[in-house]
Amino acid sequence: MSTFHINPLPPFSRRESLRRMGAGFGSMGLAAAMMDGNAPAAPRAVGFSPVTVGSISPLAVKAPHFAPKAKRIIQLFMPGGPSQVDTFDYKPEIARYAGQRPAEVDRKSLRNTRNGLFPSPFRFRQHGECGRWVSDIFPKVAECVDDICFIHSMHTDIPEHAGAMLMMNLGHLQPNRPSMGSWLVYGLGTDNQNLPGFVAMSPRAQPRGGQANWGSSFLPGAYTGCYVNIHDMRPESVLQDLRNNFVTPIDQRRQAALLARLNRLHADQQQDAALESRISAMEMAFRMQFSVPEAFDVSGETESTRKLYGDSEYAKGCLLARRLVERGVRAVQLSLSIDGYDIAWDTGHDNIEGGHAVLARACDQGIAALIQDLKQRGLFEETLLVWGGEFGRAPTSEGQKGRDHDHYGYTVWLAGGGVRGGMAWGATDQFGCSAVENRVHVHDLHATILHLMGLDHERLTYRYSGRDYRLTDVHGRVIGEIIA
Repeated sequence: MSTFHINPLPPFSRRESLRRMGAGFGSMGLAAAMMDGNAPAAPRAVGFSPVTVGSISPLAVKAPHFAPKAKRIIQLFMPGGPSQVDTFDYKPEIARYAGQRPAEVDRKSLRNTRNGLFPSPFRFRQHGECGRWVSDIFPKVAECVDDICFIHSMHTDIPEHAGAMLMMNLGHLQPNRPSMGSWLVYGLGTDNQNLPGFVAMSPRAQPRGGQANWGSSFLPGAYTGCYVNIHDMRPESVLQDLRNNFVTPIDQRRQAALLARLNRLHADQQQDAALESRISAMEMAFRMQFSVPEAFDVSGETESTRKLYGDSEYAKGCLLARRLVERGVRAVQLSLSIDGYDIAWDTGHDNIEGGHAVLARACDQGIAALIQDLKQRGLFEETLLVWGGEFGRAPTSEGQKGRDHDHYGYTVWLAGGGVRGGMAWGATDQFGCSAVENRVHVHDLHATILHLMGLDHERLTYRYSGRDYRLTDVHGRVIGEIIA
C-alpha cells in the first residue's frame, strides 16, 4: 500500500520560489521587472490617503480631497514661447514709444538684446460681451472669449526653453520630478481602466525634453503619460508598442489570467506595491490593444463635427483630446509642433509676423472647436482647458522683426472646469514686459489647477529618498479670484 506524506511546511510564495530556485537567478529577473518606473518598494503618501474603489489597480478612481470643479484636464501646450503682446495682451503704448527703450523694458533677456520697443504687426480688436482684446491671428478663439479667463501676470524663473518648459510641466527646473499629469493621475486615478490615465500628444515632433514633460519620475510607473504622435494614426502605428506579433490575443488573455491568479495568491500573503504596479501595467497593455483603436478612430464622428474642427494636425489632436476625456482619460497634454519643430513658437526670434501668423492659423480653429464641442456635449463645465507656453516674448525687438524671450511677464488662459469666463486676472506694465499686478508664478498656476481638480496642493505629496515631494515644491497659492 502506498503511503502519502503531507508537507507540514506552508506553500512557497512566488518571491520565495524565485529566491530558492536556480541559485536565486529568478529573483534577479524579478528585480529587473520591478525597476521599470523606478517605483520604490513601499511608497507612502504623506497627508493623502488614496481611496481605491473596487480594484487594486494603481489607476483605480480615488477620492479627491474635496468636491472638484473639474474632473478632467486638457493642456493645450504651446512650446517655444508665444508673444503675449502679439496674441492676447494688448499694449497700444508700444506703438507710441516705438524704437525707444524706457526703464520698464530695459531688462536683461536671454540674448540681452538692447533694441527699442517694437509695435505688434497685428491688429487687436475687442470681442464678446466682456470686450476682451484679441489679436487678429486668433479670430476663432476670439469668438470664445466670454468662456475664457486670461491670466496676464504670469512669470517664471528662467528665460531658457528646456528649464522653463520643465518648470511649466513639472514644477521644477530639473527633469527628475513627476509631471503635472502624473501627479493628477496619482491623486485621482482614472475613470477608464482600459485607457491610460494620462495621454501626451503632438504632431510630428515631441516638445523639447520629450518624456520628461509627461514622465512620472519617482512616482510608480503606472502614472507615466502615454505619448502618441498624431501625425500617423494608423492602428499599426498607434499599437506598435502594445501589439504582440508572436502570441495570439487568446494566449495573451490566458497568460494575463494566470498572472492575475498567481498575483491574488501572492497578495493574500504579502503586499508589494511595486510588483502590483508592474502587473497592472502589463494588464493595461493587453486591454489597450482593444480600447485604443476605438478611441483614436474618428471615422464615426459626424461630418459637421469634423468640419467644425477643420483639417489641421493640431485640430485632429483637439478632436482626439475630446474623445479621450469623454472616455474617462484624466489628463491630456496636446503640444503644438509644426514642420517637425519641437519649440514651434520660438520662430519669433527672427520674424514675429510670419512665424506667429502661421502657428496661430495651425491651432486657432481646433482650439475654438474644442471649446464649442465640449459645451455642446455637456462636458465643458467639468473639463479644464489650459493654454500657454513656457514664457512669453519681449516687447522690444530682436534684429528687425523678431522678439527675444521674456519670463518676467506673459499670458496663459484657462477655460471651463469651474473657471470664471470673460475675465482677465493680473496685468503687465504698460508695455507688456513685466507682471506688475496680481503676479502669478507657475507654482500658483499649478496650485490652482490642482484645487480645481479637487486636490490640495500641500497635501498631495509623495515620500521619496527621505523627503516628501509635491508638484508645487514648497510654494504655490491658489488663485481663488478666478474660480467660479
